[in-house]
Amino acid sequence: MLIVMKSDATREQVEGVKGRIREIGFTANEIPGPTRVAIGITGNEGPIDPGLFTQLPGIAEAIPISRPWKLVSREVKPDDTVVRLGANAQIGGGHFGIIAGPCAVEGREQLNLAAHAVKRAGAHFLRGGAFKPRTSPYSFQGLKEDGLKLLAEAREATGLPVVTEVMDTRDVPLVARYADVLQVGARNMQNFSLLEAVGEQGKPVMLKRGLSATIQEFMMAAEYILKQGNYQVILCERGIRTFETMTRNTMDLGSIPLIKRLTHLPIIIDPSHGTGDRQSVPPLARAAVALGADGLMVEVHPDPSKALSDGPQSLTPDAFQELMGSLRAIAAVVGKTI
Repeated sequence: MLIVMKSDATREQVEGVKGRIREIGFTANEIPGPTRVAIGITGNEGPIDPGLFTQLPGIAEAIPISRPWKLVSREVKPDDTVVRLGANAQIGGGHFGIIAGPCAVEGREQLNLAAHAVKRAGAHFLRGGAFKPRTSPYSFQGLKEDGLKLLAEAREATGLPVVTEVMDTRDVPLVARYADVLQVGARNMQNFSLLEAVGEQGKPVMLKRGLSATIQEFMMAAEYILKQGNYQVILCERGIRTFETMTRNTMDLGSIPLIKRLTHLPIIIDPSHGTGDRQSVPPLARAAVALGADGLMVEVHPDPSKALSDGPQSLTPDAFQELMGSLRAIAAVVGKTI
């Protein structure tokens, strides 16, 4: 259930409603809004009688929520959530945010070349993996804390906020010390302890859709983060595993307009991991803008042939520069800014 407070409700009235919710054994989740406060009720296994609340002072209405995910739903928060980090780094709210950089941080020179290249081309965030979840335990696993330090140096040099993955609850405080956005990868989408841990950090979280996850499972995973009081969550469609073998994954572009209807959270795509093929990245990126996505995460490496991770899907700096030009043209047509 969603309790919508009147626009002139006092803080005392809001706290009174939250206290009443706790008295009957449920959890009160205060939801930020542009004009008035709303309070989502979680912890109930069945319908709640609106009459328990409608007579309390300051309440405008009590609305039953039909979706199994509560805090993620547009029924709870009709206006779009916008994730902002500084004046230029924004995802949502009509702005198409660009996250770009190498799959893995391999060293200072490689990262700095990539960071300055994506900055010149117009990217808003720098991505780079310090902890790398690899299918083979013998593949490059990342530089770990040394990689995080290099990302922090690149941020200082370029002004780009850093997006990087955290794989383990034990590493959350360490990664949060260096990163601006905490990424939860596809393999960890249903690592519920990790979702709760990143939600408690108070930093924006980027949640990738699991390899075989349904949209409902994707929404419920995001609910774990919001339930910790963190509404700064970016969803990422990165392709799902299907029967098709000629593409690395199947990019579910049809999920974008559906997710935009279901939730207030911004949704971006990752065509690099979604295809594993750099030639497929630009057309899918352009399609995402036209479909109404809020952003893009793409891998860019100064020399993909020498990349220690995912070289075949990484764009060169020149290819990324060319892609940015076409994205700006499409964004202008559909009313978005880059």
